[in-house]
Amino acid sequence: MRERFGAMPKSKPLIDADGEVREITRRDLKRIRPARKVVSPALMAAAKRRRGRQKAPTKRQVSIRLSREVLAFFRRGGRGWQTRIDATLRKAAGL
Repeated sequence: MRERFGAMPKSKPLIDADGEVREITRRDLKRIRPARKVVSPALMAAAKRRRGRQKAPTKRQVSIRLSREVLAFFRRGGRGWQTRIDATLRKAAGL
């Protein structure tokens, strides 16, 4: 990083070898720069990307109690387990 931004003033690291974070000084605060000035535009765009609100919500959030075995079965399938439960319930309801 030093090569890319030129010589940076020497200072103590914020986190030491034990993982302890030291108190931030006024000098540290003066050195802080906005992320948009030090991070690539592509990375900034990726960080801003969010799903956002649904334009026409088709589902409702509810709380439901399921047995441990049922929950374990659907979660074993990985991501999308809630969608698979929804599909199974729709099929059982004849929808």
